[in-house]
Amino acid sequence: MTSKQRAYLKGLAMNLNPVINVGKDIVTPGLTEAVIEAIEANELIKIGVLKNCMDDPRSIAEVLADRAHAEVVQVIGKKIVLYKPAKKPEDRKIVLPR
Repeated sequence: MTSKQRAYLKGLAMNLNPVINVGKDIVTPGLTEAVIEAIEANELIKIGVLKNCMDDPRSIAEVLADRAHAEVVQVIGKKIVLYKPAKKPEDRKIVLPR
């Protein structure tokens, strides 16, 4: 992903509300499954990390991105943005600039 594409996705993510929140249970199989379902439905998702979570949001983002086969767009404070394009080009909702 180029820096231009990343900047475009960051701009789109500014208007998103977190669809999933990570609490003290950290990364469970249920959380991973929820992230996979959300990212396949929306392509771009924002995840919130609650205050009672003791893990680093950056490490949580890397683990979730790896398990969901997605890319980390950004981690700012306690917010994580992940992106995964749709498998079929005709199903894509977000068209990245070149």
